[in-house]
Amino acid sequence: MNRLLKFSLIVFVSLFCLMYAAQNLVNLGPAYSFVNSVISMADHTAYPTSFGPALSGSFLTWLILAIIIVLEILAGLLAGKGAMDMWNARHESAAEFNAAKKYGVIGCGVALVIWFGLFSTIGGAYFQMWQTPLGNAALTGAFQYAMLNGLVLLVVNQADE
Repeated sequence: MNRLLKFSLIVFVSLFCLMYAAQNLVNLGPAYSFVNSVISMADHTAYPTSFGPALSGSFLTWLILAIIIVLEILAGLLAGKGAMDMWNARHESAAEFNAAKKYGVIGCGVALVIWFGLFSTIGGAYFQMWQTPLGNAALTGAFQYAMLNGLVLLVVNQADE
């Protein structure tokens, strides 16, 4: 039963990441506007000065958005590969099942890089996105996503005996 639970959690990580990538792709204009707003540090009143510069420019905004989407796709595909490997190893020895978790664990790790690293650390701490209502909502979501993916990582990474 534990193996099926771990498999299911990795399936959901895969779907989660791929759905966010798909939503960003079908809402490319609004996604671009959001990223542009965050990196420009527009409408910051609580902390109007930053230790680093705001960024601007169409190319840079597209590049950052592309990195986010590519990482979401990568995390989803890695977790999907991990789920397939775990499914195929569900009746194998503990050592083989533990080895089959590799890509699922990496997928969770990439998801943490996205929502903790990019959104919370860079977006929240550097670009201070918490200062705008839309940025604060995204930062709150990023915290939830990072915690969920981190929790799945901890559960799945527990050794099976």
